[in-house]
Amino acid sequence: MSRAVLLLSGGLDSYTAGAITKADGYDLYALSVRYGQVHAREIEAARDVAKALGVKRHLELEVPLSTIGGSALVGDGEIPKNRAIDTTVIPPTYVPARNTVFLSLALAWAEVTGAEAIVIGVNALDYSGYPDCRPEYLRAFERMAALATRAGVEGRPLRVLAPLLDLSKAAIIRRGLALGVDYGLTHSCYDPQPDGSPCGGCDSCVLRARGFQEAGLDDPARSRRRV
Repeated sequence: MSRAVLLLSGGLDSYTAGAITKADGYDLYALSVRYGQVHAREIEAARDVAKALGVKRHLELEVPLSTIGGSALVGDGEIPKNRAIDTTVIPPTYVPARNTVFLSLALAWAEVTGAEAIVIGVNALDYSGYPDCRPEYLRAFERMAALATRAGVEGRPLRVLAPLLDLSKAAIIRRGLALGVDYGLTHSCYDPQPDGSPCGGCDSCVLRARGFQEAGLDDPARSRRRV
């Protein structure tokens, strides 16, 4: 069976991307990164999601991007709330080079595990304007990986799979539910309350709530004090 390294944050998108890839016949190796994020609760959710997906192994790495700073997600500035999301403006929650760092770690592990693909749950429709979520960026990374790895040089280039790229948040949710995904396990809020409940106003909360609303569904995570 083919293998894939899944970048797993514990959020709605990465869970759905993993479920789609598993349904496509891949064995999953999940990789979660503690990068100094203020919403580190997502790592707990990632462990639950990894179990639900039945991954072959779940690897957690410490990469303190908070030492570099430059993002509200690592405590450098305030997390914006209730803003009009404009994807032409890069928000303060953008973490410099985060997806490049994460994809590079996944690339290294993919070579070690013999994986044929890396899976990332980025989305180019309902997102906050991050430059490293665009399809042209993913294709560029894929080309770089073909040049920079033993697998690529030996004629086995790794693919970067982004199965959610062209889906709206509502379509992502519907697809996940059709695959049996339990969104009650996931955590998406950038600025959770001390009890773990969502703030309701950060970009991630807004996009998630909009997705469930447009799908005509209730968010099961709200009853479990996660978002």
